[in-house]
Amino acid sequence: MALTKDTISPFIIGTMRLGTWGSQLSTTEYEKFIEGCLELGLVDFDHADIYGHYTTEEDFGNVLKSRKDLRDKMRITTKCGIKLISENRPNHKIKSYDLSAKHILESVDLSLSNLKTDYIDVLLLHRPDYLFNPYEIAEAFATLKKEGKVLGFGVSNFTPSQFDLLYSLTPLVTNQVEISILHRNAFEDGTLDQCQKLKVIPTAWSPLGGGSLFGKTSTPEIEAIKKVLDSLGKKYNAAHDQLLYAWLRKHPSGIVPVLGTSKLERINTAHQALSIDLTHEEWYMLWEAALGREID
Repeated sequence: MALTKDTISPFIIGTMRLGTWGSQLSTTEYEKFIEGCLELGLVDFDHADIYGHYTTEEDFGNVLKSRKDLRDKMRITTKCGIKLISENRPNHKIKSYDLSAKHILESVDLSLSNLKTDYIDVLLLHRPDYLFNPYEIAEAFATLKKEGKVLGFGVSNFTPSQFDLLYSLTPLVTNQVEISILHRNAFEDGTLDQCQKLKVIPTAWSPLGGGSLFGKTSTPEIEAIKKVLDSLGKKYNAAHDQLLYAWLRKHPSGIVPVLGTSKLERINTAHQALSIDLTHEEWYMLWEAALGREID
């Protein structure tokens, strides 16, 4: 299944917190979670080789090993390029980034083995390696494409200039960056402008601001945002998280939030937010609250 603006799910299912870094789902629980997402039409699952200290891909793959029928119903994105210090990678002496062709090719083979699949729908470079050679990466991508191991490619956390450099040599389908009401850099640093210009899909990790708006943390900024959310919630009969998803999706670049929950009820709640269409002024009400002042 190709990844395009017309086919991508309205939300991407993040897997980072499903395993040892979060809910520690059993294989049976993974299967139930996957099926629940697919029933909602959410077919895009977002992985990274490092999740769960290099264990979450395999946990997910154990479901696909016994339920081969599920693979063709979903799209799998995974990432590589970060080298963590981990007992599962004893040869890593320090945390570093590595986007050499050798590391990319080896990472893909490991991900394919762990996920129990013959191909990855989308491979993302997880972080920009300060030493990355775009020509070498383009060649690695071409090799993976020719071998049928990866169908499409993208990046994560790349600046517009880094994206432009790599995009000039090889097609890219997305830039996955942090975007939320509390982290608005992408609106102003050219990231979303670039996505619109190139018709590339921007995907947003930590779309709820890392949970800061739902915890005990209280700042003037957070209180102002909550006040606006309370007001809009009455109009739309919507929860705070639903309104924040609607706020992101309002942007014409077509931001697709990556959901970081392992609870199907929260996935379903997010899905219900698709019916919310904030007005232009309502969007700016939230922007102003986060900014702490009237816009210039």
